[in-house]
Amino acid sequence: MVEEYRERFTEAVRLRLMSDVPLGVFLSGGIDSAAITATMATLVKEPIRTFSMGFAEREANELAYARLVAGPCRTEHREVVVTPEEFFAELPRLVWHEDEPIAHPSSLALYFVSQLAARHVKVVLTGEGSDETLAGYNRYRVTEYNARLGALYQRYLPEFARRGVSRGLLALPRTWRVRQRASRTFLLRGADLDELYFDNFAVFGRAAQHELLAPELRSELASVDPYAAYHTALARVGGKPLVSQLLYADVKTYLRELLMKQDQMSMAASIESRVPFLDHPLTEWVAGLPQAMKLRGTTTKWILRRAMQGRLPPPILARRKMGFPVPIGAWLRGAWRPLLNEYVSGPRARARGLFDAPTVERLVGEHSAGFNHSERLWALLTFEIWARVFLDGEAPWSLELPLRRAA
Repeated sequence: MVEEYRERFTEAVRLRLMSDVPLGVFLSGGIDSAAITATMATLVKEPIRTFSMGFAEREANELAYARLVAGPCRTEHREVVVTPEEFFAELPRLVWHEDEPIAHPSSLALYFVSQLAARHVKVVLTGEGSDETLAGYNRYRVTEYNARLGALYQRYLPEFARRGVSRGLLALPRTWRVRQRASRTFLLRGADLDELYFDNFAVFGRAAQHELLAPELRSELASVDPYAAYHTALARVGGKPLVSQLLYADVKTYLRELLMKQDQMSMAASIESRVPFLDHPLTEWVAGLPQAMKLRGTTTKWILRRAMQGRLPPPILARRKMGFPVPIGAWLRGAWRPLLNEYVSGPRARARGLFDAPTVERLVGEHSAGFNHSERLWALLTFEIWARVFLDGEAPWSLELPLRRAA
C-alpha cells in the first residue's frame, strides 16, 4: 500500500505541474508541502521555486524546517518575515477580500506568502487537503482517545464517583492547567460526539456561545443546531470507524472553508494555487484505505510518512503539525492590546447589542492575565472589522491608520 500511495501521489503532483506559466511551491516546513517539494524534485530538471513565510517570534517561525527541505532539494528558495505592523495593516482589506470575518489568523499568513510568490511565479502548489484525508489534525487522535477511555470510565466507575471527580476538577481555578487539560477530556465532557469533538474543538462551543450571545439573540438562536451540516454528513457514514467518520464530515464541511480561504487569499495576491493532495483519483483511493493507514497510535498521516522515507529528512518526518502559526495571542496581550479596546470591548462593538458585554470583558481580562483566549478574541476582532466594512459601509482602507497607530 505504501508503494502504491507513493506512485499515486507522484502522479497527482505531476498532473499539477502542467503549466504554461512559471510555477512554484508554498514550503512551510511541514510534511505536506515538504512531500510536494521532494516529489516535484524527482519530476523536473530545473530548480524548483519555493516560498516560505514566518514571524520574528520563535514559536511562529518554521523557516528553519523549510530550509531543511529546500537545501537537499536544491530549490530556488525565498522567504519573508512579517511584522505585526504589516499583519494588522492588511487585516481590514483582507476581511473585505474574504467577504466575512476571517476565521483563521493563518489566512493572513497565506496572503503574505502568496504576495511573495506572485513576484516570481503565477501558479503554486500547496499542501491543503492532506490533514482532512490522512487524519493530520491532533483532534482526531484526541477524540478517539476520549471516546475509548470515556466508554470504560462510564462503564466501570460508579456515577457518584464520576460526579465527585467532576466537582473536584471544577472547583479548581479556571486558569489552572490541570483544569484546562481535564476540560478537553472525558473527565469533564459527555460521551456524545457533539461534546467530545465539535464543542471540544470549536472556538466557541455551545456553552460558550450561550454565554457570549446577548440574551435576545441567545433566545432567537436557541433552536439552531450549530453542527447541523456535520450531523448530515455523519449520517451518511454511520457504522464506519470513528476517525473515518470524522474525516468524511470534515471533507464535506471544514475543508470547503479552508479551500475558500486559500483561493481568496491567493487571488488577493493575483496567484493561482493548486492542491495535489485533493487530486480526485488519489482522494478516492485514500478514502478507501483502512484507518490504520492514516492514524496509527499517535502517528498521524502514517502512510504519507512511510512513503516519504528516504525522500525527506527525519526531523520533517517526525514533526507534528503546526500549520502557519501566528503569535496573535502574544500580540493582543502586549503592544496590540488597544485593538481589543477599540474593536472587541469598545463602545461601537457594545452598541451592536449582539454580545454579552460582561462576558466579552471577562475574555479580554483573562487573556491579558495569561489565559489563552486568542482564537476567541480574534473571532470577535475580525467580526467587528467585518461589521464596520459590510454593515456600516466604511472603506476597509479607512481602518488601516487606526490599526497602525495601535502599535
